[in-house]
Amino acid sequence: MISYSVYEADGRVMRYAEALAQRGDSVDVIALSRGDRTGNEVINGVNVFRVQSRDRREKSKYDYLFRILSFFFRAMWLVTKRHRRQPYDLIHVHSVPDFLVFLAWIPKLKGAKVVLDIHDVMPEFYASKFNTGENSMVFKVLLYLERKSAEFADYVIAANHIWEAKLLSRSAVKGKCTALLNFPDRSMFQRKGRTRADGDGKFVILYPGTLNWHQGLDIAVRSFAQIKDAAPNSEFHIYGQGPTQESLKELAKGLGLNGRVKFQGSCQIKEVAGIMENADLGVVPKRNDPFGDEAFSTKILEFMAMGVPVIVSETKIDRYYFNDSLVKFFKAGDDQSLAAAMLKVIQDAELRKSLVQNSSVFVENYDWQTNKVKYFEIVDQLCFQTASQS
Repeated sequence: MISYSVYEADGRVMRYAEALAQRGDSVDVIALSRGDRTGNEVINGVNVFRVQSRDRREKSKYDYLFRILSFFFRAMWLVTKRHRRQPYDLIHVHSVPDFLVFLAWIPKLKGAKVVLDIHDVMPEFYASKFNTGENSMVFKVLLYLERKSAEFADYVIAANHIWEAKLLSRSAVKGKCTALLNFPDRSMFQRKGRTRADGDGKFVILYPGTLNWHQGLDIAVRSFAQIKDAAPNSEFHIYGQGPTQESLKELAKGLGLNGRVKFQGSCQIKEVAGIMENADLGVVPKRNDPFGDEAFSTKILEFMAMGVPVIVSETKIDRYYFNDSLVKFFKAGDDQSLAAAMLKVIQDAELRKSLVQNSSVFVENYDWQTNKVKYFEIVDQLCFQTASQS
């Protein structure tokens, strides 16, 4: 597996890799390092190779491209070297970016099958990250790369069903593309009981995840400022890092929210479940720009699994999977609508109870243990083709 991400912080990559290792497959992961976690390590039976660090605060598109190209060549050298020693049956490449799939060209020539796993559709992701339009030359180049990357791969996995349909309409081939949601791993996301004192008098609103513009955290901070006096015991806890981190801190300070909005930094994926269970309300305030409108957030399912009601931006993707009995919707991009939703859920204990009961039943069909067999079928089909051709 190859991913331009930190392995321990990427739940999707971890789920695939550990599931394969648990059934007896030999799995290598080539990824990024973070902090003091550098070099190579075996984690739950998975061989993790960290070839490069990453600065999450990158703002220049040239800096972003340089770091990706550096990773591309380092990972290509390592996967080629290891393939020559012991040939891989399958190379599973995680996007973004799509063109990382081409670093597997030598193993593919030697018979290995290649899977391209599109976590985020790159043209729309880039347009959101760097504020460019769909008519820009860069967008068109990325769309061309998406098509060529999908053509190079033996199979394409999309992160949700809307993106599956989009990829089939412009890049992927029917029969060689399917959607696999970023399902919660219930071995991690299972309720163990709150460790926070019930009588502490606080109502904790939580957001855990990357701090990117399309995630809409600035909208949530402004909304919280509007209800802070009506809900004086409430706090807004934000876990994560990203390019908007400093501007969010400045925004919270400017709105007089010192001590009420708490920036807790990043945490390991395996710590998130406990943090969620100790919250009273989750918030997913995504913008409905061309990327955010179709980007599925697994945080919603994770909140559901941990028995926490969640407020969700009314986007195309979230209306596709959820309804008003499962989450509390607010008008995307509207801080007043989000503030009203926050106050409603805080003040209505029966609503919170209803959302938790309904979503707990719903999420049973949306967990990794139920759906990992679909991934195994893709892997085994491709590996059988590799074996029959050798």
